[in-house]
Amino acid sequence: THLLAQEWIAAMPDIAARLRADPPARVADIGVGQGWSSIALAKAFPRAHIDGLDLDPASISAARENAAAAGLTGERVAFHLRDAGDPALAGQYDFALAIECIHDMPRPVEVLQAMRRLVGAGGTVLIVDERVEDTFTPNGDAGERMMYAFSVLHCLPVGLVEQPSAGTGAVMRRTIFRAYAEAAGYADVTELPLTHNTFRFYRLTA
Repeated sequence: THLLAQEWIAAMPDIAARLRADPPARVADIGVGQGWSSIALAKAFPRAHIDGLDLDPASISAARENAAAAGLTGERVAFHLRDAGDPALAGQYDFALAIECIHDMPRPVEVLQAMRRLVGAGGTVLIVDERVEDTFTPNGDAGERMMYAFSVLHCLPVGLVEQPSAGTGAVMRRTIFRAYAEAAGYADVTELPLTHNTFRFYRLTA
């Protein structure tokens, strides 16, 4: 998580500047899990207010414990058992992100639509997800084979629990993600110029 602020957010200078500015920026961290990304953001940008959202009670409980252990108490970083699609949250955030979870979600287009509404017109969303090849090849490299293994054993079954489901899985190619983002109504999809063995970084403009 130390790369989140130092490299990933830094690749968007306007967002980095907003997170350091007043009035305090509001950030929505979607699919927050045990809270490590929100904790990293709160430490790197002490002016910002971070809301971590997830639908898993155990994850939210763990996130709150992890934040307290990191010395982050009060309202500056908070974790909520709440759907990002809640209409009451629309337009409440300056920036939203989702790290390594869109491919697990049964209805990724709906999630991306919800995130677009969170930030409002012209707002920015960052999606960090798996780096896979652009096309299928029978003899993929070690990374591609690993992603297929993850997908078959975990990601795809998780995504199929709820129906209807897009059934994406870990092998979410760039063309697939762009199609999801366009269907969700984003005005622009840009891949950030970052090199990472595991992830791609998509900046979406609402």
